[in-house]
Amino acid sequence: MVVRIPMSLAGNRKLREELERLERVERPDIVKAIEVARAHGDLSENAEYHAAKERQSLVEGRILELKDKLGRAEIIDCSKVSTRRAVFGTVVTLMDLTTEVEVTYQLLGPEESDVKKGSISVLAPLGRALLGKEIGDEVVTKTPGGMREFEVIDIAAPTTK
Repeated sequence: MVVRIPMSLAGNRKLREELERLERVERPDIVKAIEVARAHGDLSENAEYHAAKERQSLVEGRILELKDKLGRAEIIDCSKVSTRRAVFGTVVTLMDLTTEVEVTYQLLGPEESDVKKGSISVLAPLGRALLGKEIGDEVVTKTPGGMREFEVIDIAAPTTK
């Protein structure tokens, strides 16, 4: 059974752009660097050659990883999500019931989540706890800082990017 990875249209586009850059720009540049390093002679003590081969290994690994994730992507159009409940793609505003500080996150897939940019993964503890919640619901979840209690104060559609 294939495990699907939830992903927004924008997240899918970003990964496809990265894959294209790696295949069309990075890969050929590395091949050239390896050829130049080989021309310098003895490969056993050639730091340029070893650095280029290591870079090649990292790039090829990332290409395989991106192809796998894109192949398993379940693309969700966030502009068409319901805002009645917190679901993938919605923007959820929470009140931290301990600190009384408001925080806002968009619920996205693991490849797109970036807390500093205001998005969390639906697979993270807080993201999982929010799924299906409505405005006014309370959420208790374990975070890296310990147990936290939030109240859902708004659920909105994402702004188009």
